[in-house]
Amino acid sequence: MVLPCLDESGALPWVLGRIPPGWRAIVVDNGSRDGSAELARSLGATVVEEPRRGFGAACHTGLRAATADLVCFLDCDGSLDPAQLPRVVAPVLDGAADLVLGRRRPATAGAWPVHARLANAVLARRLRARTGAPLHDLGPMRAARREQLLALGLGDRRSGYPLEMVLAASAAGLRIAETPVDYLPRAGRSKVTGTVRGTRQAVRDMRVVLAAPPPTLLVIAKAPVPGRVKTRLTPPCTPPQAAALAEAALADTLHTLATMPAGRRLLVLDGEPGGWLPAGWEVVPQRGGGLDRRLAGAFAHAARLAPEAPALLVGMDTPQLDAATLAEPLSATRRPGVDAWYGPATDGGFWALGLARPTAQLAAELLHDVPMSTPGTGATLLRRMAQARLTVHHLPVLTDVDTVDDAWQVAAEAPGTRFAARLRTVKAAPEVAS
Repeated sequence: MVLPCLDESGALPWVLGRIPPGWRAIVVDNGSRDGSAELARSLGATVVEEPRRGFGAACHTGLRAATADLVCFLDCDGSLDPAQLPRVVAPVLDGAADLVLGRRRPATAGAWPVHARLANAVLARRLRARTGAPLHDLGPMRAARREQLLALGLGDRRSGYPLEMVLAASAAGLRIAETPVDYLPRAGRSKVTGTVRGTRQAVRDMRVVLAAPPPTLLVIAKAPVPGRVKTRLTPPCTPPQAAALAEAALADTLHTLATMPAGRRLLVLDGEPGGWLPAGWEVVPQRGGGLDRRLAGAFAHAARLAPEAPALLVGMDTPQLDAATLAEPLSATRRPGVDAWYGPATDGGFWALGLARPTAQLAAELLHDVPMSTPGTGATLLRRMAQARLTVHHLPVLTDVDTVDDAWQVAAEAPGTRFAARLRTVKAAPEVAS
């Protein structure tokens, strides 16, 4: 259980004393000056320090510090009863929902100020319209599985974090629900709605999150047909083995991107889809011409479908990629000032390319006639982006799977992937199994 904390020594003994047996309390101290951190430690809680001020900063630090499969969030001010957490957790444990929020029910007349209730009702109405989730409250008591929350790549570190979590979860296809919980008079004054400055900042943070459309995600790939894919793996692999590895890498990539927030997910495919294609992906045939034209065509298609949304394209050769690595730079609060995202590959190429404002013209300017699959491909593309005066966010360097050595390196980096499991079953020449 994650408890963001800023000067809550008056409420901590009651809050920590109400935690159900067997639950681990992580108090994230956000710069308290009233001895909250020391008090929490003395009461048996795990205390994590987060010096960056902000509700989102404290929550996300707690999420990263958690080790359990299921994580809960709860304000540390005594307004919510930790003893009621099991009712919020139950739908997640039962498989009925992925993210559950506690719908606050005031226990006394003064527990929830009228202005705060009205603002919350307006926001909840907008959330219902945008997500389709049956929400009536953006409640701070909530529960979800840790890995699913991390894959959302939440970027807000201030008051927009709770709102971003709901919007991102919806865009990632998570099922959202709510359950009633008691809302009690808090101890002390709210750091957000209790001050004019805090209220204004919260409104600004939420406006940024609400205004950002979810990105369009594209995967460009060949259908995993023997003799047509991963030909550099043969030998030592046989064509069917190489195709099986390609199918596993593609499946890993599609699965990872399916856990990220997205407005659309497009598989830009050379060939025909098969049983390996998961639900939720729209198949778009690749355009003719070289790879440079086909990449540009993919961005042009994304621009036609969602001209206001950023578009991010990845290949099928990096099954080790991590959802949060892609999602966080694309989050609403991390986008401002960024025109493009670039993921360099160790071979001099690139494994990801994103455009904040994709157009067919920009894609053509950047990609047409760029020599592909050469050690200088990435450098040429970066020069094109510099000439276009684009501000580029650099993603981590990854290894493309082109050779058997690449395959074993990637499998070692991500041993839990389908790709790694498939590679371990390859029983061709001794070189493959070495």
